[in-house]
Amino acid sequence: MRRIAMVGLTAAVASCAAPAPYQPSPRTQQQLNLLLTGKVAGKPMSCLPSYNANDMQVIDGRNVAFKLGSRTVYLMHLSAGCDLLGNGGYALVTKQFGGLGLCQGDIARVFDTTSRFTVGSCGIESITPYTTPGR
Repeated sequence: MRRIAMVGLTAAVASCAAPAPYQPSPRTQQQLNLLLTGKVAGKPMSCLPSYNANDMQVIDGRNVAFKLGSRTVYLMHLSAGCDLLGNGGYALVTKQFGGLGLCQGDIARVFDTTSRFTVGSCGIESITPYTTPGR
């Protein structure tokens, strides 16, 4: 009986361990490099105004880019939970409160466009602008 209790306790403690840190796949890293080559990171922003959030490109379930012309890319990092977003057939759904746009700390949901169910959720961790230096 003690052995069963010990196994249960060990499993419970192991499930509380911190998740492994995010490591982008080689494909993700290649997409990020292609998107950000020649651009310089700016100061992280707390919110991305909605008028800058039109041309969205999903990199993977942890990175979403918003392009503003050819000179500026806003890279939004998401917390764990939206991993399916990088696969086809899923959409990122957010709710905007007030007129600030997408903000750090907002919760986003991943919506399966076929089954019409929410299949994950995550938070917006950071938003960093990348711009091509002036000519």
